[in-house]
Amino acid sequence: MTDTALDVLAIGNAIVDVIADADDAFLDAQGLAKGSMRLIDEGEAERLYALMGPGREASGGSAGNTAAGLAALGIRTGFIGQVADDQLGAIYRHDIRSLGVTFDTPVRSDVGATARCLILVTPDAQRTMNTFLGAAQQLPPQAIDLDQVRSAAILYLEGYLWDPEVPRAAMEAAIGAAREAGRKVAFTLSDTFCVERHRDGFHRLLDEKKVDILFANEAELAAMTGKDEFEAGLAALSAKAPLLVVTRSDKGAVAVAGAERAEVPAEPIARLVDTTGAGDLFAAGFLAGQARGLDLEKSLKLGAIAAAEVIQHYGARPEKDLKALAGGIL
Repeated sequence: MTDTALDVLAIGNAIVDVIADADDAFLDAQGLAKGSMRLIDEGEAERLYALMGPGREASGGSAGNTAAGLAALGIRTGFIGQVADDQLGAIYRHDIRSLGVTFDTPVRSDVGATARCLILVTPDAQRTMNTFLGAAQQLPPQAIDLDQVRSAAILYLEGYLWDPEVPRAAMEAAIGAAREAGRKVAFTLSDTFCVERHRDGFHRLLDEKKVDILFANEAELAAMTGKDEFEAGLAALSAKAPLLVVTRSDKGAVAVAGAERAEVPAEPIARLVDTTGAGDLFAAGFLAGQARGLDLEKSLKLGAIAAAEVIQHYGARPEKDLKALAGGIL
C-alpha cells in the first residue's frame, strides 16, 4: 500500500522475556503446573528470578514477538507498548529497536517496574510462564500515536492487553483511528484465559465489524464458540470474522474468508526445543503475506515457516534468516 508509512503496527504488552532451563523437580518444588501461564506480583518475580538458572533476556510480549518476526521478514513494522524508566525498560527499547522495529512509546516513571516474563523450559520443550505485568498494563490512550495508527496498513492487537481497563481504552482508540483511515484491524485471542474473561467483549468487536483478521488456536476457538468439534467451531466463528486464521499445532493451520478456505500442514522440524512464541511468529508470517498481498495459502505457508523456525531453539526470536527460509514466497 503506497500511502502507508508502516505495513503493520502492533500494540501489546511490552515484556522482557527471561528464559531458563528447568526440570520437573524444580517446577514441583515451586508448585508450578507445567505448561501453564500465571500472573505474579513484583515480589514473586524477584523471588523466582533468584532461584532460576542462567537466563537469556530479550524484548518479548506476544505482539512484540510478532513485530520482531515481521521485521525479520522485511515488513515495515511498528510497536506500541508501555515500559518504565528502569533498566529492563532500557533493555526492551534497545532490543526491539535493534531488530528494526519502530518503537517510540514514551517511558514513564509512575507505572512501577517494567514487565517481565520468567519462562521455565523443561526438557520436553514445554514452557511454564510466570508473568509480572507491571508497567505494561498501564498503557494509556494518550500514549497511542493516532497518526501512526492511521499510517499503518494493518493494526495488530493482542488479546492479553485487553484484560485491564486502561490499555483496553487505548486499543479501542487505536481501532477507531484505524477504521476511520480505512485500515485493516487484526486481533489475536491470545489465550483461553483471555477468552473466558472477555468472550462477550471479543464477540462485540466482531459484531461491530471492528476486526478484519482474527487469530485463534484450537482451544481458543472452542472457548469462543462453545463447540468442541473443530469444524463446528470453525463454521461458527468464521461466520462472524471476515478472515479467521486457526493454528492447530502439529496439524498445521486453516484460514477461512467467506467461502474461501485454505489449509497448510505444519512445516517439518529437526527437533522441538521450545514452543515459546510459536503462535506469535505464525501471526508474523501470515501478516507478512497479507501485507504483501499474497493469497491465504501462501500467507499460511509463511506463518508455518516462521513458527517452525522459532520452536527449534530457545526464545521467541528467529535465529535463522526468515526471508531466506521463505524462499520465493515473499
